[in-house]
Amino acid sequence: MLPAHFYNILESYLHNRFFYVDFKGEETTLRSVLSGVPQGSVLGPLLYLIYTADLPTSNHTSLYTFADDTAIIAVHEDPAVASSHLQNHLNKVGDWLKEWKIKANATKSQHITFTLRRNDCPAVTLDEVEVPRSDSVKYLGLHLDRRLTWRKHVWTKKLQLNTMMRRMYWFMGRKSKLSLANKLLLYKTVITPVWTYGIQLWGSAAASTVDILERFQNRTLRTIVDAPWYVTNRLIRKDLNVKSVKDMVLERCKTYKVRLDGHPNPSIAGDILVPKIQRSLRRCWPSDLYDDERGGGDILT
Repeated sequence: MLPAHFYNILESYLHNRFFYVDFKGEETTLRSVLSGVPQGSVLGPLLYLIYTADLPTSNHTSLYTFADDTAIIAVHEDPAVASSHLQNHLNKVGDWLKEWKIKANATKSQHITFTLRRNDCPAVTLDEVEVPRSDSVKYLGLHLDRRLTWRKHVWTKKLQLNTMMRRMYWFMGRKSKLSLANKLLLYKTVITPVWTYGIQLWGSAAASTVDILERFQNRTLRTIVDAPWYVTNRLIRKDLNVKSVKDMVLERCKTYKVRLDGHPNPSIAGDILVPKIQRSLRRCWPSDLYDDERGGGDILT
């Protein structure tokens, strides 16, 4: 039970709110907001988490949520069994959505099979609408392809970085009058966070994939310092005190391992650092980068 003054605050927050639509200069009349909370409000995310706290779970699947982004994962050697477990969970979610009057758009959801095989898992439905299949999905800013090679994610980041550099070239290019210190500051505060996001995961990609961003970094730093052709990339990074992409992968992964080791929930470190799935290929896993004995050097060389 909430105190009376809490109730009054929530009531004033939700009641007497209106909206209108403005399209090409034409405006509708004011209409009352009958459900939901104001978008962008501070209290909105908290109320959403309270409202969806009893989202159904299942013994055969894993449910992962971050705000309104929800992922359901079913793991099994038999694709038919995996889809069956997933469908059973989706049925529970569908019933829960109807009970609490929430409308989910199944066509905006995606169904992906993570496997090295060519076959996909059987289709699943949400509210009797088939969930579209895809060979890659975007979740929390990370692009996951069906073989988990991270190549889709890295190429997407490279295109995004190229676009950013074209827009910023007038003050970061070779002919810019901006000081080197300010150019480097822009690189570290604007460019670097784009490709380092999720580096603890996609850093386990093949060396040829990581080299895509390594080449972007080399080209960008050479542009910033207006380096002639005979100056090596390693010397430029040393003079600017900038780590290479591969060195950044190892540094961030080791820092992340320390954070996981000190996490109050031991199951988090156990699931991430010690994978329970048997390997089928000699492929680098994120946990390999956390191994202090190997140090990741043989992986990223």
